[in-house]
Amino acid sequence: MLSKNQIKLITSLQQKKQRIASQLFFAEGIKVIHELLESKFELVHLYTTQNDFQEVSNHKKVLIDDSELKKITALATANTCLAVFKIPSEKKIIDSGLILALDSVRDPGNLGTILRLCDWFGIDQLICSRETVDIYNPKVVQATMGSIARVNVNYIDLESFIVQTKLPVFGTFMDGKNIYKENLPQEGIIIMGNEANGISPTLETLIQNRLTIPRFGTLQKTESLNVATATAIVLSEFRRG
Repeated sequence: MLSKNQIKLITSLQQKKQRIASQLFFAEGIKVIHELLESKFELVHLYTTQNDFQEVSNHKKVLIDDSELKKITALATANTCLAVFKIPSEKKIIDSGLILALDSVRDPGNLGTILRLCDWFGIDQLICSRETVDIYNPKVVQATMGSIARVNVNYIDLESFIVQTKLPVFGTFMDGKNIYKENLPQEGIIIMGNEANGISPTLETLIQNRLTIPRFGTLQKTESLNVATATAIVLSEFRRG
């Protein structure tokens, strides 16, 4: 049975400031929770309507009913389980290999999808500007489908990092070089910008290599690609190159 304090704590974790204060976040759904249980994340409590998750000790597992789950879920239609985890400390960024950087990406679904793309294309490090949506936002966690367990994510001052890096820096712009005709390296930093405004002007001045995904439509009227879709194309080209 859920106590009022448990309900209050879990629902408060939908707010970033409460996640920061408590250093906790929650995940919902069997697949996502299983992925997190098998990773670096430390379980605090698991709440489930089913007699499942036999690997979780009884003192961390609470059997609840559907009506109780509805009180704590962030989903429009509640799943069968919800788990609270500790937020781990950020790992040090290793300035090598292929790194993806996000400049003020605000949509939780986009960030979750991008994290899955990093997992798919073997990008171990994702660095985000501090204006980018929080990786532990429940909607982001849900959209990652468990990939949050396998990609190292850091929130940093992107400008300071780009100034000191020895890696080549790439950005996506409407007037860049055709990505399909470039010889792309296996090491570098790829910057993807905000959904509405792209890469910020101050960061743009630090980017040596400007790339674009060319439009093939006859009318050439499409303004831009969704940032997650563009990321998929860019990562695919870097890995293919």
